[in-house]
Amino acid sequence: MTLPNTSLPDDAGKLDELLIKFDEALELLNQAPAFSKASKLPRVLDTARRVLLQHSGCNALEARASAIENAGVFAGSDWETPQYLLPALTTFSLKSADANVVVIEALSELRLLAVATGSYQHALLSQEYARHYLTQVMAINLGLLFGAPSEAERETQGRLATIPRSLFSHLAERIGYEHVVDQLIDEIWRILKQRPIQVDAIKQMITQIALCQANPEIDLGASGQGADRLVSSLFGPTQSCREDPGVDIYRERLGRMDTTALQAEAMGFARAMHDTGLVSPYHAVLMRYLVDESDYLLTEALGLSSTGRDCLLCYRELVHALIRGGIYPATAQSVYGLALLLERGILYQPPVAPAMWRQLNLPLSDWTQARLNLTYGETATPRARLIEGVLCMLGLPLGVGQGNNPTCQSARALSMWAYNDPDYLLQMVAWAARDDEIIMHFEGQPISSNESQSGVASELPMDLDPVSLIVVPHLDRVYAEMGRRCIGREGDPHRWVNPEFHGWWSGRGFCINVDVATGELIDIDTFIRHFYACYHPYYNGNQPLIHPQPAGIAVTNSAARFIGWHAITILRASLDPSDVMRLYFYNPNNDSGQDWGDGVIVSTAGNGERFGEASLPFDQFTSRLYIYHFDPLEHGELATVTEHELDSVKQYLYRSWGASRVPDAELQAKNDAHLPLNKV
Repeated sequence: MTLPNTSLPDDAGKLDELLIKFDEALELLNQAPAFSKASKLPRVLDTARRVLLQHSGCNALEARASAIENAGVFAGSDWETPQYLLPALTTFSLKSADANVVVIEALSELRLLAVATGSYQHALLSQEYARHYLTQVMAINLGLLFGAPSEAERETQGRLATIPRSLFSHLAERIGYEHVVDQLIDEIWRILKQRPIQVDAIKQMITQIALCQANPEIDLGASGQGADRLVSSLFGPTQSCREDPGVDIYRERLGRMDTTALQAEAMGFARAMHDTGLVSPYHAVLMRYLVDESDYLLTEALGLSSTGRDCLLCYRELVHALIRGGIYPATAQSVYGLALLLERGILYQPPVAPAMWRQLNLPLSDWTQARLNLTYGETATPRARLIEGVLCMLGLPLGVGQGNNPTCQSARALSMWAYNDPDYLLQMVAWAARDDEIIMHFEGQPISSNESQSGVASELPMDLDPVSLIVVPHLDRVYAEMGRRCIGREGDPHRWVNPEFHGWWSGRGFCINVDVATGELIDIDTFIRHFYACYHPYYNGNQPLIHPQPAGIAVTNSAARFIGWHAITILRASLDPSDVMRLYFYNPNNDSGQDWGDGVIVSTAGNGERFGEASLPFDQFTSRLYIYHFDPLEHGELATVTEHELDSVKQYLYRSWGASRVPDAELQAKNDAHLPLNKV
């Protein structure tokens, strides 16, 4: 693979001089007390900027990654916790006109490179995680790796624009050019298998691949195999739009096609959509054309089974109105949402169809319209954007993501309602989008989102799907208010909040294995036995889970170290294709494929998962569980859970987040039993 020359002038003497100054500034920062570090930091960043502008500057700073972090360069900033950084946000930092932002982002990437190559043993990051993160960063910023600065970048950044390109050239050389595109393609397919609602970042990656393929100056060599299906799914799914002619020309071509040609188009689009989960803007053009042509061809273009076809024909006028009101080239993903909504058959539930008619004619508040326009632009109307969001959420209820926000409870609630109670979700959307207010009840008392204090999120979330964008700020405030009304009660507030917040089907029984006051583990054996009795088919009379249930997990990193508490939804328990009993759950954390350490690797495909589900073997999942709900009137068989199964769960627990939470007496007992207790 050949790249444009982005190297900077070679002046070894000047670099050595700058490095001496940088080391001096870094040492002053390192020795400064916490209250005065802020005054020492500008000199470090300014000198680092000058180093980065030199040839081999990235290499020199990579070698100092540990010293840079230990001195406190990242302290008090978003970069202080690298395990929470999002690759998608690096583009904004690296294209900033603020030199300090560009430099600190570059230093952060060099820190991760040092971890990825094994030269820096980081307490919060594994080598595999760092490498995976950097691959994503380079994938998202392929334009910075392969292209020269644009006129806009030169205007806003000046010479600063050369730093990101020098950085990415260095990253690619150290990690290997051949892995960038190939790993990007693998990463895209891995995420698409989870069928997320938000696919804009994925479309941007595919667009970058397409630009690289079309650029004669870029030789991908043997890399990029398997990219054709991704590129064609967006820019040329069928023969009539193979060369990406533009939607206007394609619309003219449709008018000249006979029924046979239209059917071939419809089948080609449906195949590409269901293969990838992505929808081409050309597909939206076809859908709008076929509304006036043939319902049969509409079902073909949506790729419907007999279930979806019957639903479309039964609610023909509603489906036509949804296509006319919500499906445009700028909102093409709504085609996939509509197809899966029809396949679910939820329009047969009596309240859903009338609620969808209301959604089509819903007057949107000024605030709602402004937020949708600000986030998504004005290529489609706010009404069309919200209809797209509703169709996608009802079609892909497990594709909801919380974005870069601490709002897992609200994302879980939206997913649960879309999955289990779609008309309630539509009511929430109507209240939030029309009235700028949601009113929920807690133990009989109303809670208004407008009258509540601030929620869990400190800032207004922006990186969300259209429905979440409008509804989550209200839910977040209501959820926080419910928590405040539990202040003073003994135990964990989720005992009372979850059933009131999520719905009547959330079990009123509640189990927790952590003492809220001390953080120590309590009643582990009972907790595990009771969970098996409630959820494991071998111990609950083979009763499938009827309603999804809220639960809380202790999230750990790839080193099995505790990161924090997180809200998930338990969906079902079943044998996988290898006859291993697995628990399938929904994780709102954008990407469910995670390594939780000690061999606990969350699967999203290949083990019987449906779109959007994550899964783990039952014992591994139980080891990361800390709260769950159950129906207190339904009893399982506690006594029949074997000691072997108990020990399997407890060993996973004591080797991870529970190692430092064992009371002294229990710790001694476990040592006596020779259970491994590696403290982290």
